[in-house]
Amino acid sequence: MTRTTNFKGAPLELLGSEIKIGQSAPAFTVTGQDMADIQSSSYAGKTIVLSLVPSIDTPTCSIETKRFNQDFEKFGNNAVCITVSMDLPFAQKRWCSAEGVEKIIVASDYKHQSVGKTYGALIKDWGLTSRAVFVIDPKGSIAHAQYVPEVSAEPDYAAVIDAVKAI
Repeated sequence: MTRTTNFKGAPLELLGSEIKIGQSAPAFTVTGQDMADIQSSSYAGKTIVLSLVPSIDTPTCSIETKRFNQDFEKFGNNAVCITVSMDLPFAQKRWCSAEGVEKIIVASDYKHQSVGKTYGALIKDWGLTSRAVFVIDPKGSIAHAQYVPEVSAEPDYAAVIDAVKAI
């Protein structure tokens, strides 16, 4: 079965299997802005808000990332928010500095490509992640999963916050 997202109404095929609530969260490794690897296992025992965006330097991705940075305190002390795109870490660092994003982790999947396909959110023809948000509970299970059906639309922020608070 082919899974898709849309860009301005046109379907784009997604690679990987859909992640569902209750399943174990796949492990991942992304690259930080300092070029060091960041492994999901480093956050074992914490709630992880995993936000996937196509490119940090586009309007909707920028809005979303700044919103999660702004809402970070609502996630509580035992949570981390990681926004992942395929942008190079250098571009992410420049963007975060310009936009004042410093409460959340913005990391790249360019080197390992372990998030997009593993989380069923890699856009086949673009080589970018689609827009999706997952909440991973401290035991490593998926507590919330949203694949945003339109790449240019924002996720349901309230649902993410509610999912984190319910843990």
